[in-house]
Amino acid sequence: MTQGEHNDNLKEELYQLTLDANRRVAINALWTFTHFAADDNVWLFAKHDQLIERAITEQDVTKLRLILTLLLRQPFDEEAIRTDFIDFCLARITDARAPYAIRAHCIKLAYEQMRYWPELLDELHQTLDLISGEPLSPGLRSAWKQVMKKILSCNVY
Repeated sequence: MTQGEHNDNLKEELYQLTLDANRRVAINALWTFTHFAADDNVWLFAKHDQLIERAITEQDVTKLRLILTLLLRQPFDEEAIRTDFIDFCLARITDARAPYAIRAHCIKLAYEQMRYWPELLDELHQTLDLISGEPLSPGLRSAWKQVMKKILSCNVY
């Protein structure tokens, strides 16, 4: 029902459900957004800063993982980078208590934000080096390898 550009009011209703006090309702609404087609996903771009704010403050790991998934589907422009979100991602990457999926998403999101500046890429490289010695899940190891390959291809090193 929410597909198509003429159903933006339904997308907004669904988005409001992501804020519902009932955890199950909020998670189901967020999950639905993660399965939007690329054309419908563009509607969420206007919620970019709001999703970042929610990610930074979210305590529920399932909601956080879904919000980070939505952010991975959005562009990060050089002019609109938020240092508080970069710091959030870097902190989660090195947090051994954080779930692997959140850490993997944060590796990718950190790269998407930091790729414009060699000095920030160097900081991300150092952060990834820091976790390379710990046991990583297959998903986390894959994210680590993908981003390291991108960093090394930027001719920073």
